Amino acid sequence: MQLAELLKDWPCTVKGGSIRVEVLGIEDYAQGVKKGDLFVVRKGKKSDGTKYIDMAIKNGAIGVVIEDEKLLDSLKLSVPVIWVPNCLKFMSFSSAKLNRYPADAMQVIAITGTNGKTTVSHFIGQLLHALHKNVIVIGTNGIYINGVEVKLDYENLTTLQPKHLHRILKIAVDRGVQYVVLEASSMGLAKHRLDDCSINVGVFLNLAEDHIEDHGSYEKYKSAKQILATLSDQLVLNGDDSFCRTVGLQAKKKKAYFGLGNRVDYQLQMLAEGLTTSTCCLQSNKGQKVFSVPFVGNHHLQNTIAAISTLSELGFAIEDICNAAENLYLPKGRLEEIENQLGLSIYIDYAHTEAALRAVLQTLKKTVKGDLIVVFSCGGDRDKHKRIKMGAVASKFADNIYLTMDNPRSEDPEVINTQIAAGFIPNQQYEMILDRAQAIETAIRSAKEGDTILIAGKGHEKTQTIGSKQFEFSDFDCVKEVLEKYTKDRVE
Repeated sequence: MQLAELLKDWPCTVKGGSIRVEVLGIEDYAQGVKKGDLFVVRKGKKSDGTKYIDMAIKNGAIGVVIEDEKLLDSLKLSVPVIWVPNCLKFMSFSSAKLNRYPADAMQVIAITGTNGKTTVSHFIGQLLHALHKNVIVIGTNGIYINGVEVKLDYENLTTLQPKHLHRILKIAVDRGVQYVVLEASSMGLAKHRLDDCSINVGVFLNLAEDHIEDHGSYEKYKSAKQILATLSDQLVLNGDDSFCRTVGLQAKKKKAYFGLGNRVDYQLQMLAEGLTTSTCCLQSNKGQKVFSVPFVGNHHLQNTIAAISTLSELGFAIEDICNAAENLYLPKGRLEEIENQLGLSIYIDYAHTEAALRAVLQTLKKTVKGDLIVVFSCGGDRDKHKRIKMGAVASKFADNIYLTMDNPRSEDPEVINTQIAAGFIPNQQYEMILDRAQAIETAIRSAKEGDTILIAGKGHEKTQTIGSKQFEFSDFDCVKEVLEKYTKDRVE
């Protein structure tokens, strides 16, 4: 597409160079600029993109986009300098237009909430695929088409940057995908990443305190979440959550409520709960159905009814949806059990908020035979207020706690853990082992037959950020290595 064509529907001022050049891509990372790319100058947390303009041009940028109007006169470049009111909004618009608005060719479902986005997105994807639809799921765990992970080049964020998102959506269209299911994070919404994505259904799960430092306040965090309501054609909302109810009351568009309580359009009632399965009854004005799902715990039932309600609102029959729901499975890193020959129940879960940790511990407490052991910490440089609360939740349910490192980033992990421990009940049994691999090994070696171990906070993640460096680390791989080593030691 010519630069002139790309810019014609967007408010801008252009100085210098020629706009009769071909644009091949949109890039805001100077090191990633390739010949034919349009370089968008953004001011990040740590650096200002204006410092990298020369690098971008050297790498082949055919134009530079800025939002600081003063730079229009001061920059003397060999390529056009383009002023726009907001670079983030322009990134969304230009990425969508350059890729011919691929979202318009599919049904797009976007999911927001403090907890449960990944699970619900995968549940919706699984149900759609079971009902013979081609579907792409995009989010924290990666990109999946019809349940198979697809390896593509992109920055792994909960909500992808537009420069990656629309390129991937175009690939999906070319592969015959009919439905897109994606996670809409508060930061992704606030940074306009989904502004030009043509969202058909916006799903609201819940709201709890999280990302407060990123947004500046709890109110700004809530406002960021509410952006999804303005971007979506219709809404599916958790009627058991007060924030979601408020969003529904304020939105003047088609909506439906789901939940485990009353006053909802789709209600899921628990009839019987076994060790690993739950028998439920779905009641709605579109029909009712008794069926079973292969997991327990109210939070998983909330996730299930969110997915079922969404498909019903998309026009699928209740009978077909519930039949498909009997074969749902949790995504990687969500209450993922690791088999072993030690008589232990070992689980890995992404729980990194107070509500998520409480939900998973409540679920495990129902089936634990011996002690309930928790290995966890909190991430650094964010959400300090939740540390004492997570400590209180862990202490309420756990018999023994190992405090370790999550992603401490620039913070001292010992200080983080001290803040967590401030929430423990008196005489709580715990040990601080900062090396995460060592903490996991100690927890497993110290456990006795019948004990349950929860390793929380990182779930599917395969890296750990300590200081300014990122290291390879997987809870799943670590547990496997410990079990192999422990079993070998016992044989010898």
